[in-house]
Amino acid sequence: MNSSPSLAATLNDILQVVNPTEGDWAKRFQIINDLQSVVQTVDILRGATVEPFGSFVSNLFTRWGDLDISIELPNGSYIPTAGKKLKQTLLLDVLKALKSLSGFHGIKYISHARVPILKCNSNNGNISCDISINNLSGQMKSKLLFWINGIDDRFRDMVLIVKEWAKAHGINDPKTGTFNSYSLSLLIIFHFQTCEPAILPPLSEIYPGNMAGDLFGVRAIAEKNIEDICSVNINRIKSDRSRVINRSSLADLFISFLAKFCDINSRALTQGISPYNGQWEDIDTNMIWQPKTYALFIEDPFEQPANCARAVGQRNLHKIAQAFQTSYQKLSTNQTHPLTVLVRPEVLSIITRSQHAGPGMNQLRLHPQGRTNQAGILRGPTGPHLQTYNGNQYQNRNGGSHSQTHRGAHGPTQAQQRYPSQNSSNKRVNQRPLQGSQSTSESQSQSQDEVVSNNDTHKRNPSNGYSSQNPQGQRWRVRSERNE
Repeated sequence: MNSSPSLAATLNDILQVVNPTEGDWAKRFQIINDLQSVVQTVDILRGATVEPFGSFVSNLFTRWGDLDISIELPNGSYIPTAGKKLKQTLLLDVLKALKSLSGFHGIKYISHARVPILKCNSNNGNISCDISINNLSGQMKSKLLFWINGIDDRFRDMVLIVKEWAKAHGINDPKTGTFNSYSLSLLIIFHFQTCEPAILPPLSEIYPGNMAGDLFGVRAIAEKNIEDICSVNINRIKSDRSRVINRSSLADLFISFLAKFCDINSRALTQGISPYNGQWEDIDTNMIWQPKTYALFIEDPFEQPANCARAVGQRNLHKIAQAFQTSYQKLSTNQTHPLTVLVRPEVLSIITRSQHAGPGMNQLRLHPQGRTNQAGILRGPTGPHLQTYNGNQYQNRNGGSHSQTHRGAHGPTQAQQRYPSQNSSNKRVNQRPLQGSQSTSESQSQSQDEVVSNNDTHKRNPSNGYSSQNPQGQRWRVRSERNE
């Protein structure tokens, strides 16, 4: 499938605008510190830490993205537990503290959600914040998405583009019965798993288990076990020279993404989407998905069998399918300029002003994560750099270190380093978002566009997901879509 040159150029223009700037990173770190100060005024929460998660940690947020916050209760070295009623009570205490102090507005308490949250907006940039209690699984899911970024740069670009497209069509708001951003990210992962050749493997090949269920006991040990397994598997995937190269452009991948889900409303009647297995699954034969109570099922690969699309209703599923269909028709037949299909009016206005101001839209000060490659396409982080922040350098667990300028990926910890005034010792912002081992030199030498399937044979085992042989055939293969 060959997309038009104008679509490729338009996607680049959109990425130039939606990528967060240095100022966007700085504002979010300041909000984290402000919320930590608020939490410390609540007696029962003394010693608790304010820890970000979601798209901010996974590096999948846009300039206007919200900020997800987990207040982690002190429990020594062990992972804390708290019932829903206690979480509701604690969030009420935080609500009172927020109202008594300046800095936040639009405070809303949502007590009866599956995960009770406190919503508010910061006066610093009017950034929306969702605050929850003890959401360690959310933090780990965010890290896993960040590491998946390192397998192929196009994943991050696709997420940013699809988020803007979905907002333009009114299908990225779970409050109104459409997709949340996590579901959109999983749809893109699924698309990358099922295109030909496959770009990403089934996520069971990165973490063969139920990650959320493995978060118990000593926190540092539980996190390290997950990180080590993911690091070994991602490094092996990236360093596999037998992989078949997928050279599709970002524009081609976006068009095929739209085409793939044009019939999502009819297909959802009998099948669900499983990024864990990398394929559509028949609901009738998948016992853990029974009974069918949702209009659309997108399985959370890190917390099976949770449905990430449970907010989507039947009427809105039809609206979602229409968005895919009309967008595919207009873009594949060049009926209109791509911007009219892809962005909201306010983003269109920014792009138009920037283009009139001069070529390249250099007026925006992009954070280093929004870098361009030789083709001019903005790129995010590269490689599963599961490293830890030590103040001046990134150091791996083997004792080696790399200066910031030579680091292949730039996660939230780099922004912390860029704004040292926001990380003083009296600000108890937890600085553990990105940990793990450094990728091998062999994997670093691999081109990030060489994301492929493998003809070698392996079988899963509990330690790394594989043994040396598997009579069933390929470890991960080009999957043909069933019933297409």
